Amino acid sequence: MARPDWLTARPVAHRGLHVASAGRIENTLSAVAAAVERNFAVEIDIHLSADGEAFVFHDTTLDRLTEGSGLVATRTMAELKAVPFRATADRIPTLGDVLDVVGEKVPIFCEVKSYGGNEPWPLVARAADVLARYQGPVAMMSFDPGAVTAIRDLAPGIARGIVADDCRDEEDWAGFAWTTRFYLRNLLHLPKTRPDFVAYWIKALPAAAPNALRALGMPLLTWTVRTPEDRARAAKHADQIIFEGFDPELP
Repeated sequence: MARPDWLTARPVAHRGLHVASAGRIENTLSAVAAAVERNFAVEIDIHLSADGEAFVFHDTTLDRLTEGSGLVATRTMAELKAVPFRATADRIPTLGDVLDVVGEKVPIFCEVKSYGGNEPWPLVARAADVLARYQGPVAMMSFDPGAVTAIRDLAPGIARGIVADDCRDEEDWAGFAWTTRFYLRNLLHLPKTRPDFVAYWIKALPAAAPNALRALGMPLLTWTVRTPEDRARAAKHADQIIFEGFDPELP
């Protein structure tokens, strides 16, 4: 598919335009609505509930943000919606809920939260089914090449991206062989995944693989831009920012 211009047309609000002090928590409908109001693209994270619904939340557990605890994947959608957040009246939304709020006004980037093996396929299949009825600009992306391959096969009409970093952090990448890290860092899966764009960690730019792809015309987004130093680096080495903690169009 042709790479759409909207992939890099607007700054992308990471997990929505969230400000905890204002009661807008990441990946909630309030944060999404705030991003739409400012005409920013929206990045969200999606998981699959125990009863097969695609829902919007970042963590694998409820503990950090909500009054609940335990793995999100073990809960049905009704159970997830019943769990209160600590700092907002919002509840965990479905992907469909978010689409209703966005209303085709701005692009949406859905990050598939996947952990290898065949796990991404049911989530990608459900998300693709929901998105098939949506006419606005939307992309799906993941750190997991298996998930991006699933997007390629199950939703070939949806723009797809690979999310990546330099795989050098020993805490984040503990347990991964150096060969796997090399493979992911250098995007060696490209013949299989065939992404439409790359989203690369700002602290690891410039980097050989994403910069080479950018030179060949592939859009390069960068995450998560939070500081003036990040913005300066992004201006040199990327086509658009995925940002958090500030409004990039306010002084």
